[in-house]
Amino acid sequence: MDIRDISPGFAVSPQIAPADMKTLADRGYVAVVCNRPDGEEPGQPPLDELRAAATEAGLAFHHIPVSGGAFPDAAVAAFGAVRRGTQGPLLAYCRTGTRSITLETLANPAGLSAEERLERAKAAGYDLSALAPRLGG
Repeated sequence: MDIRDISPGFAVSPQIAPADMKTLADRGYVAVVCNRPDGEEPGQPPLDELRAAATEAGLAFHHIPVSGGAFPDAAVAAFGAVRRGTQGPLLAYCRTGTRSITLETLANPAGLSAEERLERAKAAGYDLSALAPRLGG
């Protein structure tokens, strides 16, 4: 797993496997958010297998899919609600981690400035500078 810490209690990752859920729980995570549509590409682990593995490992599992570079307000709001409502470390993932860090940046659950959010993403290896106009930065 390529876990990229963004802030205390929040990390993003490229695609994970059902077998990774126990490792995540052992590392202290309490929840996982999948930001990929189920069946987005061949070879992607099925959502029902990921959810079952998360449940078996004692992790909450949330599915907030986004695709095509679109980040609708409803998905941003849902992501923010999960982030604010989760008591403990959370990992969000998608194919590369970009959609997950983008949702975090747009939802802004920590109330950070646009510059701080973009810097956190950059420090984790994600260039989200194109989001600046949407962030007011």
